[in-house]
Amino acid sequence: MHALIVVAHPLTDSLTHAVAAQIAAGVSQSGADNSAEIADLAADGFDPRFGKADIAAFNLQAAFPADVIAEQQRVDAADALVLVYPVYWWSMPALMKGWIDRVFNNGWAYEDADGRVIKKLQHLPVHLVAIGAADHGTWQRHGYDVAMHTQVDHGIFDYCGAPVKSSTLLLQEQVENHLQTAQTLGTQLFTSHRANAS
Repeated sequence: MHALIVVAHPLTDSLTHAVAAQIAAGVSQSGADNSAEIADLAADGFDPRFGKADIAAFNLQAAFPADVIAEQQRVDAADALVLVYPVYWWSMPALMKGWIDRVFNNGWAYEDADGRVIKKLQHLPVHLVAIGAADHGTWQRHGYDVAMHTQVDHGIFDYCGAPVKSSTLLLQEQVENHLQTAQTLGTQLFTSHRANAS
């Protein structure tokens, strides 16, 4: 089984990258046949801007741009998708959101068939790992946790049919546990796959 771990943070020595590396290590340790690839959007120079070529692809008037096709192929090769990102303004960074905007486009992630949405990613389990400041009380008091769940878990992935298997919010009050939590997530990533196969 293969996991694609997508990271959006410009600093490779960040907690975000450390968490992604621990998830990858956990996946590798979970079985000889399991592997993980970390897609570092900042290091790869991915352009998050949804431009004219993306609009043409959305309208089914042109093929997807080459960089988008490359990312779609990475996702297609994965048995699970993991997004790891810092929380900026109570959501994901523009780089991650732009990756989703461009890659999860009409015709690949979903289709509009006479007003009915065809969800094309029902085979792709998704795991979300957001790293934020403040404490759980602040998130709950202001409803930020529910808002993120609504806009990301439901608004993006449910629309495409991709089941969100886990949605983890790592906050500052538990920072000393984050790397262990990440490694545990990695070791358990394909547990449900193995259970379903037996």
